[in-house]
Amino acid sequence: MKPGIHPPYGPVVFRDRAADFAFLTRSTATSDKTIEWEDGNTYPVIDVEISSASHPFYTGTARVLDTAGRVERFERRYGKRGAR
Repeated sequence: MKPGIHPPYGPVVFRDRAADFAFLTRSTATSDKTIEWEDGNTYPVIDVEISSASHPFYTGTARVLDTAGRVERFERRYGKRGAR
């Protein structure tokens, strides 16, 4: 790797305020805000809207669409395909 062309890579805290969840990882993302972490050190913090703690796919609260009911309703309204 060429020196001096890559952004600094270091520890950053990503915080999901909606789920009251935060995790410490390494990233090239930076922030002016800081937070004191559990280990007593201060790290830059980046607030995110969705994380694995709040996303419906990971939490198991995803809605299942009733596609069969929607198809039947469409067929009742406009007729079945090929009926002409």
